[in-house]
Amino acid sequence: MARKSQLSCLVEYTALRTACAVVNAIPYRLACALARRTAATLVTCGFKKKRTLERIQTCFPEKTRAEALALSKESLANVLMNAIEMIRAPRLTKDWITAHVKDIGEYAQRLQAVIDEGKGAVVMVPHCGNWYMAAWAMAQYGIPLSAIAARQRNPYVDAWMKRQYGSIDVVERGSASVMRDILGILKAGRAFAILPDLRVPARDVSVPFLNGTANVSHGGAMFAVATGAPIVVAIMRRENGLHTFDHLATLRPDPNAADRKEEARRLTEEAFRLLNDGICKTPGQWFWYNKRWILQPVK
Repeated sequence: MARKSQLSCLVEYTALRTACAVVNAIPYRLACALARRTAATLVTCGFKKKRTLERIQTCFPEKTRAEALALSKESLANVLMNAIEMIRAPRLTKDWITAHVKDIGEYAQRLQAVIDEGKGAVVMVPHCGNWYMAAWAMAQYGIPLSAIAARQRNPYVDAWMKRQYGSIDVVERGSASVMRDILGILKAGRAFAILPDLRVPARDVSVPFLNGTANVSHGGAMFAVATGAPIVVAIMRRENGLHTFDHLATLRPDPNAADRKEEARRLTEEAFRLLNDGICKTPGQWFWYNKRWILQPVK
């Protein structure tokens, strides 16, 4: 990973902290309203407009250009509101979570019941809605989640991100002990949240996804197969100003499977069928601005 200069790191971090000061100084609802207005303005002015509209209309050919444009604005607004919530993360109390995440107490009980089976849980959530909110919310209800995240190139931003994660126990992507750490979390009977890897450079599992074919990793399912942990497939989305945690299904690995990799493939295919259906119901929540698009063919 290329290193940034000290000057560029300081400039970037200063801009981040300035944004934090502004976001923390104004009410949450006003900050979100400004995010939606900013997103609409950026898209209207052409921000990654052509590429994003092409992606949406390729995945949903039945949608008109106007409908695709509306989805792109919603998606960018969601990204900006996620940034606002990341900035305000240390201020998200249990009362705030209860008021802003629909029926979170019920979903926390359902996840706890899975964990109480004694083999931990692999929670699969996609880049939809605010996926961090699932972890912050569960932690407020006594279910701390572990997750994997990459180190930021800017060391000041990296340290800031780790502070903002709060109660999320982060395993560093690419570290020498990452596999052992994740297995240890599950074997200890805890929950590990993973965003299924959608940008796998080598051929792995091909799944129907967003009216195309995605090459995805079976790694998340393999952790479940190796430990016997159930897979909780879920999706976060915004609805009428609230966050909704949709528990789509709980998948269980077959303990008698003769071929572990094949079993992981089966679970991966089923998880992505559920995630695909969920994303297609609210496509404006999906992260259409990902610079490494998931339906690109494997090189």
